[in-house]
Amino acid sequence: MPSDRVKKSLPWLMSLLFLVWVIAKMIPVKESPGIHLDAFGRLPVLVNGRLMPMDTLARLSLLEMNHHGTSTTSDGKVLQPIRWLLDVLMIPEHADAAKVFEVTNPDVRGLFGWQETSGKANNYSFNDFKPFFGEIEKQAGLAAETEPETRNPFQRAIIKLRGVLGLYIQLLNTVQPDDSPNFGKELQAFDLAIQPGMQAIRAREANRPFNNQDLERILLFVQRYKNLGQVKYAYAIPNPSGTNESDQWQHISQALLGAVAIGKVPDPVMIYGRLISDYRSGDVNGFNQVIRQYSEYLERAIPHEVKRPELEFFFNQAQPFVQAMALYLIVFLFALVSWLKWPKTLGKTAIILLLLAFLIHTAGLATRMYLQGRPPVTNLYSSAIFVGWGAVLLCLFLERFYRNGIGSVCASAIGFVTLLIAQNLQFDGDTLEMLRAVLDTNVWLATHVVMVTLGYSATFLAGFLGIIYIFRGLLTKSFDQTTAKSLGRMIYGIVCFATLCSFVGTILGGIWADQSWGRFWGWDPKENGALLIVIWNAIILHARWGGYARERGIAVLAVFGNIITSLSWFGVNMLGVGLHSYGFMDQAFGVLLAFIISQLVIICLGIVPQKYWRGIQAREQLTVAEQPKVVLGASAVVKQRFGARF
Repeated sequence: MPSDRVKKSLPWLMSLLFLVWVIAKMIPVKESPGIHLDAFGRLPVLVNGRLMPMDTLARLSLLEMNHHGTSTTSDGKVLQPIRWLLDVLMIPEHADAAKVFEVTNPDVRGLFGWQETSGKANNYSFNDFKPFFGEIEKQAGLAAETEPETRNPFQRAIIKLRGVLGLYIQLLNTVQPDDSPNFGKELQAFDLAIQPGMQAIRAREANRPFNNQDLERILLFVQRYKNLGQVKYAYAIPNPSGTNESDQWQHISQALLGAVAIGKVPDPVMIYGRLISDYRSGDVNGFNQVIRQYSEYLERAIPHEVKRPELEFFFNQAQPFVQAMALYLIVFLFALVSWLKWPKTLGKTAIILLLLAFLIHTAGLATRMYLQGRPPVTNLYSSAIFVGWGAVLLCLFLERFYRNGIGSVCASAIGFVTLLIAQNLQFDGDTLEMLRAVLDTNVWLATHVVMVTLGYSATFLAGFLGIIYIFRGLLTKSFDQTTAKSLGRMIYGIVCFATLCSFVGTILGGIWADQSWGRFWGWDPKENGALLIVIWNAIILHARWGGYARERGIAVLAVFGNIITSLSWFGVNMLGVGLHSYGFMDQAFGVLLAFIISQLVIICLGIVPQKYWRGIQAREQLTVAEQPKVVLGASAVVKQRFGARF
């Protein structure tokens, strides 16, 4: 029938609409006429040992300065990050007036005589701080004398303020001295001064007559560029003649000082000089033409260095994890509604969309691995991405075997929450940062870290299944014996997998520690957390095997596993001690505490006597209502077999 065909095709049609919507969100918007910001945003720059596009440098720098990652001009206009960076690099006097520095601590504001106001008024410009540089340096110096663990909020805030102001000054001097009125003309003058200046230097060394004016001019330039080298941060000048990775990119000061040795200013430096001149004069066509020429130069000179920054630029634009997070939320809604109405249509739609979200999640994870050249887990941010990915993969297997919608609900909820956590963790800095020396071993990152993180995924999934068991039993009448046993089997199977991954990962971690630190086990907080996860999962399994806990019991125990895992995952980082404390973040303490309290509340609900559970009451009422039918049915069978006397 046509209606049946429509019902069968409806999930695919709805999924196709969402697919088109997601693809449209991921495709970069066509650049509007004017300055080619995207072309400039794709240009590579070396920062903290990592090659990234200018677009990433702009985003990360703004996130250091305010948690929104935004820049507002003096007239209230919000600039794109790359446009703000262009102003910083090429028109410092404009950038100095932009409100980018966030000050939330009232004592710091009081230090400058500023009062808190509503809206975005807590963001200030570089010009606002200029009269207070001496006081900021003084207070930050005093605060730095205090041990980091004992610093009060004012001390932490003033030290951070000094740091971001220093970062801003370094950015100002990335491709030109920030006090240069016309860097293009300055480069031309320097280029003309190199040859005569070097002749004067050689003549003086040989005690021959020389032009003193040429000597003074070249020495003035050399001293200026040596001073410029004191604020090195981003290395924007390629050096194709570099023999190793450490010298294939140069700061502008290094390139200018190197020009004295080779007798001319390098072409990339001259190109940046032209870019600055065109941007300052408003010559849009000239700026765009120079950008094209520079991009062609990079593809010829260092083709292997250009691919990853360009891919990262498109990765920034597409934001695959944001799109996957939105799809997970849609899947969650479809899966929940499918339990109430249109289970086949909405349930199938949820599965298709879940697969789509998982593919986008996987593509984003694989792209990060390629960009970093590392296995999937290297820091807290990537661990959140991978924990969600692993949990969704396990849920897809659950849904494949049980086909009851529980896998879809768990996958979408965990996927959404973990990606939301990752979105907040990205505010702490570069998520593709270079690894610390102790982590810079791909073998152990691909074995120990991945196995432990899969243990996190499985333990959280078991806990979420326990939450579903408790809430469905307490609040819904559809919670029958079949559903209870299915959930119990799911939790049991996932706990078995979690135990295996956690145990193997912990053993591999001990082997890694023995090779890296010379001891297998040191009772480090992170090591203790991993051991607690293994022990708790083992307790759940032994309680099940020994008959001490059945479906409801292991559901409650699995929920408590969420607390242990969250403390092992995030709690040890808040201690700020131990060899594994790589991401100290006291600002997340409130969120972690709220999560623990919520799990304890759910555990209390789980141990409420079953006579108060709606699902249990519904089953008991159904049993009582069906008893006469069962008795009559049994009587009929007996009469048929043994005669009317029965």
